[in-house]
Amino acid sequence: MPLPPLNNPNGQKKGPFKFSLWWMYAIVLLFIAGILYFDTNTVTKEVSYSEFERYVEQDHGIKKIVVLTDKREVEGFLTDSLARVIFKGHNIADGQNVVAKVKSNISSADKLSEKIDQWRSTGAFTGTVDYEKSSPYSSFLWSILPFALFIGVWFYMMRKMSGGAGGAGGGGGIFSVGKSKAMLFDKNNAEKVTFRDVAGLSEAKTEIEEIVEFLKNPKRYTNLGGKIPKGALLVGPPGTGKTLLAKAVAGEADVPFFSMSGSDFVEMFVGVGASRVRDLFRQAKEKAPCIVFIDEIDAVGRARGKNANMGGNDERENTLNQLLTEMDGFGSNSGVIILAATNRADILDKALMRAGRFDRQIYVDLPDLPDRVEIFKVHLRKVKTAPGLDIDMLARQTPGFSGADIANVCNEAALIAARHNKESVDKDDFNAAVDRIIGGLEKRSKILTDEEKRSIAVHEAGHATVSWHLRYGNPLVKVTIVPRGKALGAAWYLPEERQIVPSQVLLDDICSLLGGRAAEEIFLGHISTGAANDLERVTKQAYAMVVYYGMSERLPNLSYYDSTGQNSMFTNPYSDERATIIDQEVSRIIAEQYERAKSILREHSEGHNSLAETLISREVIFTDDVERIFGPRQWTSRTDELFGQKDNSPVPPPIDDVEATEVKSSDKEEKQNTEEK
Repeated sequence: MPLPPLNNPNGQKKGPFKFSLWWMYAIVLLFIAGILYFDTNTVTKEVSYSEFERYVEQDHGIKKIVVLTDKREVEGFLTDSLARVIFKGHNIADGQNVVAKVKSNISSADKLSEKIDQWRSTGAFTGTVDYEKSSPYSSFLWSILPFALFIGVWFYMMRKMSGGAGGAGGGGGIFSVGKSKAMLFDKNNAEKVTFRDVAGLSEAKTEIEEIVEFLKNPKRYTNLGGKIPKGALLVGPPGTGKTLLAKAVAGEADVPFFSMSGSDFVEMFVGVGASRVRDLFRQAKEKAPCIVFIDEIDAVGRARGKNANMGGNDERENTLNQLLTEMDGFGSNSGVIILAATNRADILDKALMRAGRFDRQIYVDLPDLPDRVEIFKVHLRKVKTAPGLDIDMLARQTPGFSGADIANVCNEAALIAARHNKESVDKDDFNAAVDRIIGGLEKRSKILTDEEKRSIAVHEAGHATVSWHLRYGNPLVKVTIVPRGKALGAAWYLPEERQIVPSQVLLDDICSLLGGRAAEEIFLGHISTGAANDLERVTKQAYAMVVYYGMSERLPNLSYYDSTGQNSMFTNPYSDERATIIDQEVSRIIAEQYERAKSILREHSEGHNSLAETLISREVIFTDDVERIFGPRQWTSRTDELFGQKDNSPVPPPIDDVEATEVKSSDKEEKQNTEEK
């Protein structure tokens, strides 16, 4: 076995010599530094020939003459005395070793030679004379070097601006402005997202698994003459996992995944958006089978003709037209599938939504209770939780939370536990995290007067009292008068998750919201600005009942809601007389529920006052406190029926600690209860 060479102890074969552009920069810098170094001790002044003669004949200040025969120039080296006069400020003859000289043009070297002989004869010049020729390369170098440097810098800047574009996600310069900015994720990426990382969304995953199966085994469908959908549109509120679901499709199918935002197509330059669309689909065809994912497609797919641009050319419409053309240009089974996500499907162009482009619309809604349990389990994999943590209780306390919100709850709970130097994250940390996300951080440093504190307590106790005695009132979790965020007081309820909302549920909700203002009027004798948010929500809900849901006595079965968005925002779809009736009906609904709330408070005034005093003394009350004062509720929610009743122990739990005893039931019994309900 031959030994490796001594100059390469690892035995590795040296690669070929590669020229680096940084070497050129180093050479240029060294050259400039050398010129500056060698020229710092020489000062030169160009003068006329008559002045040159005067320096020789009258001043006797030339000690050496150099004649450049090929350039018809003469250089005269000055004495120190004359140099100090001509070059003021250069510290001549002060130990600086500065060479001073003057330069002038001559008609011919022969005539200058005769003049030098004359100067010698008169004694005006006694120095030496040299006849030289300038270097043939120096003039060439000085004339070419600036242009070479300029051209080199120009090529370097153009190369940087082009960014080496040529692939997905490449370059953002002037030469690559029409290139696609899509990011490519393929099998070489270390991290892959699968359906195991996507909790809940069972219906959406079932519908999209067919796309994954086609990418894995396309012949199973093409042999029977089937055609896989060209595109699928993921529609849902923000944070529900649309982008995560699209990445999971690519991870399961193990194919290249192009990810791009809809806003990346829109630029200030005309034609750039359409060029990027063409480049994106060209790359997709080269990588087929693959998935192209366009996030927030409403940025480029907005319905055409909605934006008046005074007859000008709309770049967004041109980009959309190119996108429609490219989606139609695919073959029947090209292996390229388009996924898009948006939370504003109502404003998309109808041509984009038709069959043959986006064949399917997959709705990704907010997770319900079982889905939230699964999402918590996924996000708690990396969190060190305390033993016996009730995940079902966490899911019940987060109604209306999206997957992103639940991830934020888990992260916030871990931060709170770490802040208190705990070894694991327990139930108190999760409750504190939910309270902080919903209401904000506690502001115990905010100073309230006794009058303000009592007003807030009466207000919040009014909400709790009215809600407790309404059939469809939301179950109470906690009420506090400790300021949180912008609110001086807050109440946590557990709303029942409904698919269809009866009119009585909306009326009970309005009555509960008006309970705070009604309590101020009855028990304090005056009203305050603390009910501003309640009144805003009440007005919107009453207006929706009349205008959108047709729940008015004088305007029954009428809805002025435009789901297509075609109506102008400057005009109403009803007359002025009808607008007057709408205002009257909204006022009637709010007035009736306000009187209803006041009657409930008068009937249970004793319990309300006891509840308010408890709030003033303890600053926080829980369900058990309200139940001890008013007795158990007559109605139970569907959530309590499925997941168990609240703990009715007489001792109130500490802050942010709501115990729940879970009653397990079989799936069959649960299904029967659901059908009966």
